[in-house]
Amino acid sequence: SSTARKSKWRLFGAPGDRSAAHFAMDIDLLNPDPKEERTRHKLKRMIQSPNSFFMDVKCPGCLQITTVYSHAQTVVLCGNCNQMLCQPTGGLARLTEGCSFRKKVE
Repeated sequence: SSTARKSKWRLFGAPGDRSAAHFAMDIDLLNPDPKEERTRHKLKRMIQSPNSFFMDVKCPGCLQITTVYSHAQTVVLCGNCNQMLCQPTGGLARLTEGCSFRKKVE
């Protein structure tokens, strides 16, 4: 067991030893993969950002555009023809079939 301890210190250096070897990391912490960043929790990302957004929804009946919040908690109706544009779920609002949308830019 003493030889195992010696080999351990040879690899990593003694606790107070300044000449310890430096090992390269498997991932780059300064340049994270964008796909992985999107899947992380909104507070755990390198730059915190919300998951919600505003979107322009086009009514399939009268083609009027209405601004809708992505996580709307109430039913959103078209102001022109009273057709339902989206219905709430636990998270993201579900768009009615036939509705098209685009994210609003800031």
